[in-house]
Amino acid sequence: MELSEYVESLRGELAAVTRVAGDDVARAGELLAEALDSAVRLTLLDVLSGAAAEITSRISDASIEVRLAGGEATFVVVAAHQQEPEAPAPPAGADEEDSGTARVTLRLPDALKGRMEAAASREGVSVNAWLVRAGPPPRRGPGQRITGFARS
Repeated sequence: MELSEYVESLRGELAAVTRVAGDDVARAGELLAEALDSAVRLTLLDVLSGAAAEITSRISDASIEVRLAGGEATFVVVAAHQQEPEAPAPPAGADEEDSGTARVTLRLPDALKGRMEAAASREGVSVNAWLVRAGPPPRRGPGQRITGFARS
């Protein structure tokens, strides 16, 4: 499902509403629509994810996932009897107490994703293993947390 047509539809609606108010307001509407492009796409993905979760909660033999590839969202039906792929082995020197794994959905710009894949390929590892290696070294003591910030 290509999200661009929905974003463009919203831009068109905003342009139509602001056009009747004059050139200054119309230009402000255009600038606002451009500034909100990423937020609108993220909101659409949240809506799709919510719909997938709602559908999954009402069926017992499968789950619905939303996957994003190249700016295009797709729904994937995963049968309940399918097994999740095994988690990769922890990197050498990993803390023995940290035996759990977590699944995380991460939205990245395509350029950053490409650089991560290239770096992982150069090292001959998966993107997941590369990310684990790139994280902070394990800490000893009470409470383990990762802090930082991200920019999109």
